[in-house]
Amino acid sequence: MKVASNTKWNNAFLVLVFVVLYFPIFFLVLFSFNAGGTMNAFNGFTWEHYQAVFADQRLIGIVLNTFLVALLSALIATAVGTFGAIVIYYTKKRSARNALLSLNNVLMVSPDVIIGASLLILFTFMGFRLGFSSVLLSHIAFSIPIVVLMVLPKLKEMNDSMISAAEDLGANNFQVFSRILIPSITPGILSGFFMAFTYSLDDFAVTFFVTGNGFSTLAVEIYSRARRGVSLEINALSALMFLFTLLLVLGYYFIQQYSHKKRIQQMKAVKKERVVKT
Repeated sequence: MKVASNTKWNNAFLVLVFVVLYFPIFFLVLFSFNAGGTMNAFNGFTWEHYQAVFADQRLIGIVLNTFLVALLSALIATAVGTFGAIVIYYTKKRSARNALLSLNNVLMVSPDVIIGASLLILFTFMGFRLGFSSVLLSHIAFSIPIVVLMVLPKLKEMNDSMISAAEDLGANNFQVFSRILIPSITPGILSGFFMAFTYSLDDFAVTFFVTGNGFSTLAVEIYSRARRGVSLEINALSALMFLFTLLLVLGYYFIQQYSHKKRIQQMKAVKKERVVKT
């Protein structure tokens, strides 16, 4: 009875947490359809705020810039972070491995304001022009530690005997890397890519420091518009971004489920082969 009672209270608390987290989002989405033009009261349904978003050519350009930065930074960070995780995992000295992992974790726990200010000082000292390149490099910098943390657990779960068996069978380093190592850690690589992509889309603090005149991302643009006054175009734009993020999460979930089923099928096939041989 006590267990059942605790379970009910736990479920109620969980529901309350989700309500607190998602209610502001649903409130924002609801008023993106408000014909009244304010968030004081809902006066009727309209699509005009979404039409205004799609009619704003400057805003469409900023959206494209945001997605381009997110995609490029996620791809580059995934490649660099994957190799970084492999280097950390195969570092023989434990002290060196822990030092590398600690340096990676420092970037994860550092405040975004500190990272943004540091990068701004660096770019200014080097005479680097602020704009697309500075934002891209900054997003790559804070995305790499995320990818490393996503890939490392998959490396630890990997069966090292498969690599030894492949080497004994005459496989060269490239074949071991491409046919054994990468397929084994693919779920971690995909997780790192999606995390880096979403972090880049949502980032404001770092981007605010390193963006320059003539270039902006969606987070910075929403902030600058919100400072000029409440506009339901911001609600509509935020609702579209929330919908895209939701679709991205669902896509990642289905990819994970497909990878899990494929792994189970491969394990069953290996077991059948062993049974047949015996």
